[in-house]
Formats: sequence, C-alpha cells, structure tokens
Amino acid sequence: MVAGRRSSDRREPLPLLSCDPKQKKPLSAIIKEVCDGWSLPNHEYYALQHADSSNFYITEKAQNAQQLHERIQSSSMDAKLEALKDLASLSRDVTFAQEFINLDGISLLTQMVESGTERYQKLQKIMKPCFGDMLSFTLTAFVELMDHGIVSWDTFSVAFIKKIASFVNKSAIDISILQRSLAILESMVLNSHDLYQKVAQEITIGQLIPHLQGSDQEIQTYTIAVINALFLKAPDDRRQEMANILAQKQLRSIILTHVIRAQRAINNEMAHQLYVLQVLTFNLLEDRMMTKMDPQDQAQRDIIFELRRIAFDAESEPNNSSGSMEKRKSMYTRDYKKLGFINHVNPAMDFTQTPPGMLALDNMLYFAKHHQDAYIRIVLENSSREDKHECPFGRSSIELTKMLCEILKVGELPSETCNDFHPMFFTHDRSFEEFFCICIQLLNKTWKEMRATSEDFNKVMQVVKEQVMRALTTKPSSLDQFKSKLQNLSYTEILKIRQSERMNQEDFQSRPILELKEKIQPEILELIKQQRLNRLVEGTCFRKLNARRRQDKFWYCRLSPNHKVLHYGDLEESPQGEVPHDSLQDKLPVADIKAVVTGKDCPHMKEKGALKQNKEVLELAFSILYDSNCQLNFIAPDKHEYCIWTDGLNALLGKDMMSDLTRNDLDTLLSMEIKLRLLDLENIQIPDAPPPIPKEPSNYDFVYDCN
Repeated sequence: MVAGRRSSDRREPLPLLSCDPKQKKPLSAIIKEVCDGWSLPNHEYYALQHADSSNFYITEKAQNAQQLHERIQSSSMDAKLEALKDLASLSRDVTFAQEFINLDGISLLTQMVESGTERYQKLQKIMKPCFGDMLSFTLTAFVELMDHGIVSWDTFSVAFIKKIASFVNKSAIDISILQRSLAILESMVLNSHDLYQKVAQEITIGQLIPHLQGSDQEIQTYTIAVINALFLKAPDDRRQEMANILAQKQLRSIILTHVIRAQRAINNEMAHQLYVLQVLTFNLLEDRMMTKMDPQDQAQRDIIFELRRIAFDAESEPNNSSGSMEKRKSMYTRDYKKLGFINHVNPAMDFTQTPPGMLALDNMLYFAKHHQDAYIRIVLENSSREDKHECPFGRSSIELTKMLCEILKVGELPSETCNDFHPMFFTHDRSFEEFFCICIQLLNKTWKEMRATSEDFNKVMQVVKEQVMRALTTKPSSLDQFKSKLQNLSYTEILKIRQSERMNQEDFQSRPILELKEKIQPEILELIKQQRLNRLVEGTCFRKLNARRRQDKFWYCRLSPNHKVLHYGDLEESPQGEVPHDSLQDKLPVADIKAVVTGKDCPHMKEKGALKQNKEVLELAFSILYDSNCQLNFIAPDKHEYCIWTDGLNALLGKDMMSDLTRNDLDTLLSMEIKLRLLDLENIQIPDAPPPIPKEPSNYDFVYDCN
C-alpha cells in the first residue's frame, strides 16, 4: 500500500507501506505515523491507497463499509440484525454510501429482499419481531443509499419490484416496512419511465385505499404520494382513466373523512401531497381549457341551444316551431344577445379563444342545469336592464373561467415546496364547476353594487378577482363557508380594505418629503444590514432536497459573531434552537468568498436532473463560490430565508442588498420614520416647494435706532 495526499485535483503517492493484517491501531494513527516519518504536516489530508489500484483509497468509512458488507452476510441472525441496524444509520453519510455501493452493496441488499425474505419467513413463527426488524432495516438502508443519487433506478429487476409491491398489498404488515416500501415505489415511479410501467402493473388504487383509512398520518402521506406519482407519470391518454378510477374508489371522500377532517393537525408533508393531488386533479381540465369550439360541430352547438332553452323556455321548445326561418333566426339572435354573448349571430365564435376554450361552455351548462333558478334569475334580470347596465352572462362566464384557471394555475406542474391546498375542493366531486357557480353569482352581485356599465367590465373583473383571492386565503373548509366569506367581502368592504392599505403604505411624493427620505435612507439601510447579519449569526437549518422530497436530512450554517467565518455541518435531525459553532465541523472564511450566485447560475441547479422543471426550488437556490472550483450550495427553506441569506452574504461582500424583502423593509421603515418625524406637523399642509426668497431691498440703509 502507499500513503497518498487526498485532494480534489491531484494525489501525490508516498513510498510503499506494508501492513500487518492483525494490527489493532486505528487507521488515522497509522497514517499519522507515516506522515510523521516523512515530516509531513496535516496528516488528516492523507489516506491509504492499494498499490495495485490508482483509484481505491482506504479511509475509516471505507473500512466501515467493508466490515458491514461482511457482517450483513453473517449466518447469525442477531449479528445480521445489528449489522443492518448500523448500515441503516451509516448510509445517511454520502462518503460511506459511496464506499458501500462500490462494494456492490445495493445488489446485496436487493438480493436479500428478493430471495432472503422467503428464507426468513420460514422462521417467522418463532422469530417474527426479528424478521420484521431485519426487513425494516434492510429497506431503510436501501432508501438511504438510493437517496444519494449514485445508482440509477433503472437497474432494478421485476422480481425486486414485485417483492416491494407485495409488502404494500399485504393487509397486515409492520408499519415501518409498509412506509419504506411505499417510499421506494414512489421513487421508482418518479425516477424511471420503465419502472412506472412495471409498478403500475403491480399496484392498483384499490390496494392503496385501505392504507388511507388507518390512523397513521405518515402512512397516509406516503400512500397519497404514491398515488400522486402514478397520476403525474401516467401518459396523457391514461390520466382521465385514472381519474375515473379514483372517483369510483371514492378517493376524495376517503381523504376528506380520514385525513382532512380527522381530529389531528395536518403536517407540512401531508399538506404538500394534498396540494399536489389538488393540482393534478385540476390539471385534468387543461384539455377542455385548450380546446377551441368547432362552429360546425352540431353536438357543441346543441349546448348553446340548451342554454337558450333553459333560460327562455324552461318547459321545452319543439323542433318544428312555427314561423319563417328568418323570424326564428332573428329570435335566436335576440336571445343570444340577452344571454350576453359577444357574437349574437353565432355564439360559437365566442369559444374559439384558448384559454378558456370549451371549459367556459362546460361551466355555463353545469350552472344552467344544476343551479337552474339562479341561472334563469341572472339571465332574465340582466335582459330587463338597459343595454349599458346589463351584466353579460356569456362574456362574464368566459372571462371568469379564464380567471379561475389562472388563480388555480390549471395546466402548471405542482411545485416541490408548496403546501397550499384548499380543503373546500375536497368536499365535492365537481368542485371546480361549483366554484364557478359561486363566483358567477358573486360577479353579478358585484356588478350591481358597482352600478357598472359595459365600459366597467374589466374593473368589475379586477374587483371579483380580489374578492375571490381574499376569500381563498382564509382557507374555508367547505364551499358554503367560501360563499359565506364572499358575503363579507362586498364591493364597499373591498373599497375600505383598499383605503386602509393605501393609508398604511402611503408614499409622500412632495419634494421636502423626498429630501427627508434621501437623508434618512442610509440609516435605515444600515439598520437592515445589521439585522441581516444578526440573523446569519443565529444561523439557519437547511433541508437537503433531491428527486425524492421527503428526507430527514439537514445541515446547518451560521456566521461567527465577528463576521469572519461561516460554520456549517450536517445534522441528524432538525434542531429545536440554535446549533453551537463548535458542533459544526466545517468552516469557510468570509475572506475566501469570491461571489454569491442565485437561481440558474448555481452549480447545483446546472447538474443533470437537478430538480428540473421546478420553478419554486430554482427561486430558493443560491451558492457561495470560493477558491478555484469550490462551492457551498444552498436551497432556502422559504423565500424569507432566501432573502435574509442573499442579503446578508452580499452585505458581507460589501455589495448592495437587492432582495424584495429589503425593498419592503426599506419602504416600511422609511414610512414609519417619516411619519414619526412629522407628528408635530399633523394637519399642516406641507408645500410642494419652499417659499420664494423675497427680492433684495433697494438699499441697506436701515437700522433700528433705540434712541
């Protein structure tokens, strides 16, 4: 063996070293002796290398990997169980994971799952707890090793997939085994098209449903995650079929009863999975939203005829109605105008714009059939008004459908970090259509409150959007509660809210105020800078993310109190408070930082397959570049922490703080400071310009004579 210097760019071999296989000294002590013998400082930078291999270095972790690889093949069940327990723990470390995988450790684990379980199952009656623990630790180690992204998911056999699926399909199995099996299936589906096909053949929605009806929220979360993965990766022509299966199995009702309305708080990961399911469900509307109406399609035109019939002749209208063709055409044109279509002669042309395409017509027909009284009232009420004051039902429905699709982001991929699900959308099988029905009645009500005319159409739509958005932010638990929230958001109330917000964000534009702002702005910026640096000193816990979102892997970073060093290191779990500097293993001097980059410029966002198609995560990414090719990569837990850290790092480098948070803080603090300084001038109008300087006197021969 030789001792070689470990470096990212070169390894310098030292002379050969013979090793006694029976020696008991720690590996680090042997390396130190060699380095001392050659008067080499920093022995921790060296490792042992096999003389016949230029790529295989021996480290403590490599030694551990070799020992565990042998121990998990022990014939003793107790020894095997302890080895698998250690493996599950150590596999979190990427260096150990690489060493174990190099020993073909993944193949060994899959073989144990495929063939070993049958052998162990024969002993289940006498050692069932041992078998359950052994399989649980095996699967845990497998999940941890695969999470490092070193091994491709495409390498696994059908036998392995069948075995994992069998654990999920069993009615009675250990919770830990079920949880890890669901996690493996989700990763298979998300990371491999071929494995999606194989998993979809082994797992049915009917087999997953019972896991949602239990009381374990973590199992429910993983189950919904698998359903979401199957939904997301399904070919376009199969998604509607899958949605129909979910409807037949009453998935929505089961989730509402056993998850949303269960007597416990919904954790962040469950909220995320419910959000993903909500997005994927609404995305089924994209096809109709992007489909133009064919004016020559009789079936589509019949829908418009049905809207007219329900509104103006609820009983029926015989096909062979009397009167000339011209007279009937004139009557239809008149009725289509009353229905509020833009094109009175051929309303089909109103639905050729995408979005919202045919989805708007679907919504109108649903409203007319399922809320017939409200539909007829709106149409007849507006047809009796003066032309300029009528609220056009057809045009309103089309624009409202488009607006609701924008609010719910129909057609967009779900975000990796968003938890914004709405319970009310799980309370009805046709929740989008019901959502539309509530909002179209709101629009008609707001139109009347605003006493709007046709020229005010866009203003009314803006108010309605604000009403809907404000009601949604309260997260109503049902559609009825949503309707109730809207009742308290009348046009008058919206005006009051706007006025209040304007008062709180008042921006004085007179010259004296602008000069005062300019004077005190440096003080405010310095205050913001100190706050950012203080937050960096407190530190932040960052989550490690990859293709599988759920991971209990964390690392912590904080700035030293003297602002000269960044301390960072891995954590086993999310900390409850600040992490002491001395517990963080790694350091980065601030003086070594070359630059701070964000978003697409980050090295970890350029890597192949790195969280691609994920705008939310891209907006939270930033990196510190130092030395020649080194970097420290971050994904902030949220937008607020992203702003704090990018501002703080830029402040350390003497650069401007450019985040939205800094702009908002600056505006708020400036406004508060100006208002405080102007308290004594309350109710006194400040002129836009200083008073004029009077003309000079004709002479200065004036003096007050006291005599």
